[in-house]
Amino acid sequence: QVQLVESGGGLVQAGGSLRLSCVVSGHTSALYAMAWFRQVPGKEREVVSAISQAGGTTYYADSVKGRFTISRDNSKNTGYLQMSSLEPEDTAVYYCAADRRFGVVTTQDEYDYWGQGTQVTVSS
Repeated sequence: QVQLVESGGGLVQAGGSLRLSCVVSGHTSALYAMAWFRQVPGKEREVVSAISQAGGTTYYADSVKGRFTISRDNSKNTGYLQMSSLEPEDTAVYYCAADRRFGVVTTQDEYDYWGQGTQVTVSS
């Protein structure tokens, strides 16, 4: 049974930074493509960033390009999302997702495993 646990969310002022972590347990994370999604109440969940198994290929939504960096450390079964220059519009619940697919996967329906979510709140 694969489980994902996120951490690192919180309250930060605009312009600040946070780093989210996603620990994968139950199986080696190296077998899984990973991604970060976010959701605001009343809106659909949207992809923020995604990364391939070995970390060589990444994807970023236009809204976060140049501000967010996705990475992973397969020796620690952990994925990361470094968020900088945060804006109030980044306020959302952030979810980590993983699936045994090759390459970068950006569609939420293709992910079988999800974390519980972590709240990120950016104040103006």
